Amino acid sequence: LLYEKLCEIKGREKVKKISFPNYESKASEPVKMYLAGEFGEKADSVNAYAASVLFSVDRFASFKTEWEEFYNNGGIVLSDRYTISNMIHQASKIKDREEREKYLDWLVDLEWNKIGIPEPDLVFFLDIPFDVSQKLMQNRKNKITGDKVKDIHEQDAEYLRNAYNIAKELAIKYKWNIVDCVENDKLRSIEEINGRMMEIILEEGI
Repeated sequence: LLYEKLCEIKGREKVKKISFPNYESKASEPVKMYLAGEFGEKADSVNAYAASVLFSVDRFASFKTEWEEFYNNGGIVLSDRYTISNMIHQASKIKDREEREKYLDWLVDLEWNKIGIPEPDLVFFLDIPFDVSQKLMQNRKNKITGDKVKDIHEQDAEYLRNAYNIAKELAIKYKWNIVDCVENDKLRSIEEINGRMMEIILEEGI
C-alpha cells in the first residue's frame, strides 16, 4: 500500500521497491546458508560481525546491480528491511553494552561509508509487541523454503524477544519513526498503519 501511494503521488517511474535479503540474487547464497543453519543451528553460532558481512554483501550487490543509477538520479527507494535489520538482529547477540555500541558504530561505518551503500533518509520501526508478532509468525511461510519451517532466527523465541527489546532501544537512540501497530490489544489495519507512515513521509517533505 505504501508503495502504491507513493507511486500515485510521485509517479511510478520515480519509486522503486526493494527487499532484503534479496533471495533472487546469487549474492544472498551465504545468507541462505546462515539462516538455514548450515553454519550452526543457533543464531549465535555465527558472531554478529561475521553474520553482518553476509547481509552487507547482499545489500551491496543489490545496490550496484539494481538501483544505484536509479537512486543517484533522484529516485525514491522503499526498502523492506535494510542495514537497520542487521543492527537489531546482530546487536542482540552482544550482551555487553559497550561492545554492542562498538559493533553498531562498525556496521554503520562499514555499510554507509566503507562500501558506500546509501544511508536511509527515513526509517520506520513498525512496533508489534513480541507476543503478538509470535502469533503472526506461526503460519507464515519461510521465504527460502516456501514452507512453514522457520529459519534459525525464527526458531529461537528467546533470541527474538531480545532482538525486539534491542529494537525498541535503538529506535529511540537513532530517532527512528516508531509506528504502533497494535492498539487496545488489537492489531491495527494495514490501511491505518500505511496512513500513519504516509503522514510522516509528507511531514518530512519526501
